[in-house]
Amino acid sequence: MRPGSLRQAQWHAHVNAVNAPPALRHWLTGGGSLTAKLKAHSQSFRVQCLHQETARCLSDEAASIGLYRPGRVWEREVLLRCDNRPAVFGHTVVPMQATATDWPLFSALGERSLGTTLFGDRMVRRGPLEFARLRAGHPLVQRAQAALAREGTRTSDKALFFARRCLYQRHRGLLLVTEVFLPAVFELTRTVATDTLINKA
Repeated sequence: MRPGSLRQAQWHAHVNAVNAPPALRHWLTGGGSLTAKLKAHSQSFRVQCLHQETARCLSDEAASIGLYRPGRVWEREVLLRCDNRPAVFGHTVVPMQATATDWPLFSALGERSLGTTLFGDRMVRRGPLEFARLRAGHPLVQRAQAALAREGTRTSDKALFFARRCLYQRHRGLLLVTEVFLPAVFELTRTVATDTLINKA
């Protein structure tokens, strides 16, 4: 693999192509809301917004959001925290031409869950999941590692991170969500309280 290619990901339509560890496969392939699943595997859950601002999209996501080349987008990056530990690094991009009618709540999300908003809106169409194995040179890995380092958690420069992404559409607006799974996700287990509620349902 050429060094320059480490900054781009190869996205695949099937999870088998990324050879993910068995313990991670159900996180990558789940069809419902990841927020709901994380809540079911922790006593407390919250969204930590790292930033939401205009930025240049990544080279491996431009085509997915209808751009001929990487350009300016609205970018939102968060940590999804379970029991105060970062479990997922979330990265969302929206083309600048999208309007407030397309995504009426996006600009005011703050530390609310984007996933809850998307799955609660009947006008949102969800595309198929794509999967990737990200190396240390990929920008999202670098950003996730930087966020972990600020909390005193360091990962190996040779570590692989597994990610998934999905394209959403509302009216004519596109929105691409990428989720990078962090080491803490391997330690999450379904909570007893949630299991009890499920069994009673």
